[in-house]
Amino acid sequence: MSEIGLKRVYDAPEPGDGVRVLVDRLWPRGVRKEDLKMDLWLKDVAPSPDLRHWFGHDPARWAAFQVRYRQELDAGNPEIAQLAALADKEKVTLLYAAHDLAHNHALVLRDFLRGV
Repeated sequence: MSEIGLKRVYDAPEPGDGVRVLVDRLWPRGVRKEDLKMDLWLKDVAPSPDLRHWFGHDPARWAAFQVRYRQELDAGNPEIAQLAALADKEKVTLLYAAHDLAHNHALVLRDFLRGV
């Protein structure tokens, strides 16, 4: 497994980012498509709309969100498989728009890809 980084879409790209993958289902607010340096946008690795709405970035629901999101990831889909294969070969930086650095789906996704 290669290195998997995390970065908010609002942070400047860096040469060491590797393959930059947007992992949000919705396009980030305030970011023009032509301004975001990314290599892939994999919408279907993000939590389902129902799970995203239920979580609502409420830290009190964080533990339950992690369990539910991992269940969705375990169910798999072609985009999850594509991201896992990519992360096996080269450095990947997962891009996300959430403001909360400690309670967001990209953290769970990174740990899932690492096998943690």
